[in-house]
Amino acid sequence: MRLSVIIVAAGSSVRMGFDKLAAPLAGKPVLRHSLELFASFPEVAEIVAVCPPERFGMLEIPGSPLPIRRADGGSDRHHSVANGLATLSPDATHVAVHDGARPLLHAEDFARCVEAAAACGAAALARRVAETLKRSDDSGLCTGSVSRENLWLMETPQVFEIPLLREAYAGVLARGLTVTDEVSAIQETGHPVRFVESLHPNPKITRPADFMLAEAILARA
Repeated sequence: MRLSVIIVAAGSSVRMGFDKLAAPLAGKPVLRHSLELFASFPEVAEIVAVCPPERFGMLEIPGSPLPIRRADGGSDRHHSVANGLATLSPDATHVAVHDGARPLLHAEDFARCVEAAAACGAAALARRVAETLKRSDDSGLCTGSVSRENLWLMETPQVFEIPLLREAYAGVLARGLTVTDEVSAIQETGHPVRFVESLHPNPKITRPADFMLAEAILARA
């Protein structure tokens, strides 16, 4: 396996009100946390950050032997990932796509996801739904329950054989579809995706309160 990593970090942080990926978390920018984990992983051969130039300036790791390149973001997430795919080295066999706003990815979970993708071609880190689920009408009144059996909340990384993901994204772009993660793109091809249960906290930072949660998790690590 020759593994590439695409870090999707092109969002505008509108909900946060400031650049959350540049904000400090335990003494370093949020975006640096994931990058340093990937750079330390022996199977990773290259990293492509899909981000604006000013964010890319935060990513230099002194002494890192890995090539770290930048790709422009697109109007939607799936356009950003497609731009990242277009920049990968021709000898890469697999790619892991990861949200830049998930800085707490654990090396063990990453390794398990890569192993699953090597075995079946497509794998995604996810966690089982544990909360009670209810459905409401448009006014917010409860109308019933939703079974949580076999329901999962998707996380990243999501890891794939590169030809499979390229085929999926070519279909998405050609048909004008909008997908919010790579599993959704792969589903359009009919190829199965293996869910790998996340064993460690891997939250996505979207609101100011999420920084307090991330700081607490890092303090206990």
